[in-house]
Amino acid sequence: MLTRDFLSLTGRSLLTHKLRSFLTMLGISVGIAAVIILTSIGEGLHKFILSEFTQFGTTLVGINPGKTDTMGMSMGVFGTERPLSIEDAQAMKRLSFVKSVVGLIQGNAEVEGNNRTRRTTVYGTGTEFPDVFSMPVQRGQFLPSDNPFQPRALAVLGSKVKQELFGNDNPVGQRIRIGGDRYRVVGVMASKGQVLGFDLDDTVYIPLARGLEMFNREGLMEIDVLYHEGTREDTVVEGIKRLLTARHGREDFTITTQQQMMDVLGNILDIITFAVAAIGAISLLVGAIGIITIMTISVSERTAEIGLIRALGARHGQVMMLFLGEAVVLSALGGCVGLVFGIGLGQFLTLVIPALPVHTPWSYVVIAEISAALIGLVAGVLPARRAARLDPVEALRNE
Repeated sequence: MLTRDFLSLTGRSLLTHKLRSFLTMLGISVGIAAVIILTSIGEGLHKFILSEFTQFGTTLVGINPGKTDTMGMSMGVFGTERPLSIEDAQAMKRLSFVKSVVGLIQGNAEVEGNNRTRRTTVYGTGTEFPDVFSMPVQRGQFLPSDNPFQPRALAVLGSKVKQELFGNDNPVGQRIRIGGDRYRVVGVMASKGQVLGFDLDDTVYIPLARGLEMFNREGLMEIDVLYHEGTREDTVVEGIKRLLTARHGREDFTITTQQQMMDVLGNILDIITFAVAAIGAISLLVGAIGIITIMTISVSERTAEIGLIRALGARHGQVMMLFLGEAVVLSALGGCVGLVFGIGLGQFLTLVIPALPVHTPWSYVVIAEISAALIGLVAGVLPARRAARLDPVEALRNE
């Protein structure tokens, strides 16, 4: 059988049974579209969360009180005899690889200013906070370098708190109350938005020692260390571990690097992406069953045609390839339609819901199309073998 005749027979068969061909393609296209849109959302979520973490830099190390066996965050000072202290943070500044160090304490308090009141998140922190977390000051300055143990009652407002309390007025120099204590505003942070559900603009920053006093805490919730680029991560971890172990007498703290957090998140998000892809693959399985059903019916309907082709000299393998070709063409075309629909739906979702992260890598597109063709090939094997095994005399008599 000539290649021209092979293509002609395949094309004529598909065009003769338009509805059957359309329904077969539809099953594959829906499956491919489902895989594309679900994996695109999963990949978009993956990139979004990793970008949320990396915006603070990749040379960041967090130290939490309490020794844990997981990469998660500690629940504070519980479970440790000696909590992290301001002195610990000050001692870390002497390490050669350290660029900036900042302690953190967090709580919730009522803020009063300009005859308005708002309850918001209050962070007790140090002067190097903007450097460590790459959060610039929009107006005024951040907390100055005071005595860390007896700092002045100064505060820096997040952009949202500033807008709620002072509107378009300049709050720098104004007096406010935080948790009943008087503070003077020295700066306003630039808008940062939300990071993993936390609104960084709806915040107030006060000196670390005053935060400990306000929330009646004995120790810090966390110490963050920004180290110089080019320093080996294990060198940083070992240096911090030696220092704190010497100060505390034992390892009663947990060190978490930025890379560890991203690795754990990456593994979790890879599982999520795989799970949503598996859900979409169920649709492809349904499409494959549809191809087997349609091609089996086609063999039954075209028994006489098969007998005639065999009688004219077509070999066993040529008849099999004829039906396999039809299945592969239907799957490939259905895959193309599914790709267009899936990518288009992803773009539509991005326009309608800008907050929804959708990203479709070209590798997914190629893999999806190859998968569609392979599904057609595998699903068409049984009907094609059945057609090729028909006896030509019996097939012609069936007419």
